[in-house]
Amino acid sequence: MAGVEQVKIEDGEAGMRLDRWFKAHYPGLGFGHLQKLLRSGQIRLDGGRAKADTRVEPGQTVRIPPLDVDRKEAGPLTPRTMRGRDDGDLLAQMLLHEDEKVFVFDKPAGLAVQGGSGVTRSVDQMLEAWTNRKGEKPRLVHRLDRDTSGVLVVARTRLAAMKLSEAFRARETKKTYWALVKGVPKKREDKISTWLVKEPTPDGDRMRVARHGEAGADHAVSYYRVIEQAGQALAWLEMEPYTGRTHQLRVHAAHIGHPIIGDPKYFEADHNWEFPGGMQNRLHLHARRIVIPHPDGGVVDVIAPLPAHMRQSWNLLGFEEADAA
Repeated sequence: MAGVEQVKIEDGEAGMRLDRWFKAHYPGLGFGHLQKLLRSGQIRLDGGRAKADTRVEPGQTVRIPPLDVDRKEAGPLTPRTMRGRDDGDLLAQMLLHEDEKVFVFDKPAGLAVQGGSGVTRSVDQMLEAWTNRKGEKPRLVHRLDRDTSGVLVVARTRLAAMKLSEAFRARETKKTYWALVKGVPKKREDKISTWLVKEPTPDGDRMRVARHGEAGADHAVSYYRVIEQAGQALAWLEMEPYTGRTHQLRVHAAHIGHPIIGDPKYFEADHNWEFPGGMQNRLHLHARRIVIPHPDGGVVDVIAPLPAHMRQSWNLLGFEEADAA
């Protein structure tokens, strides 16, 4: 049993409720015991008393009295580190924003949003753990590819789901992605407009650029800008999908000749190209930010920190997140 600890709130934990923060870091600490420690002032936030529903902010310090349970380091969530862990605990660790109507999660790369063939765990199935007292399970209102990390908006009520889904349909949302691509686009910023069609392959469904009027083809529009580059070898793109087609940004990046690093479906390198040393061969596409009308008015504006494998690449290339401003 350790003595009194002072633990700093991390960047990815902004807006988290204090009780959820404890659930993520001290899963063995019961809710009743936590309430008692808060009431008696033994747990403090920046030196002051706090309640279970107090929202924490990065840089704040939590005073932790001696506890009979071990602290669990949050660490990066991957399918491997998630194995055997409780769904509710994992959701608490993924939580970026919470209010009465909306959750926003930081979905880790490798976790499917919905079930399907070969999917053993999905966000949709995990949300069962957060069914409320009325029996309402939180509802998905949009999707992210399994290998894409970042912001995922979930509605807490049926009415909120209707309003959020309508905002996506009406394109009232602003979604910003960060990607690391091969080479550097000639234009520093541009619009990509194509038709896309889905076709089955032995490795699952794949999208391809189609002709206008081809059966089953949908129009897809994306925007990008180059934020930073590493010589002529690699570029950091900020990408915004105007439409929301399957694999849209991945196909569009490949279509302009600059496929996303680590993309198992759409990256086709020539024989002379070598994967950069020190980088993980995983998809370098991250849903960085979402701005969406809140069901009760105002907006939800949430940023997700870079996943560990992309942060490693950014450090290697000397990219600074502040350069995106």
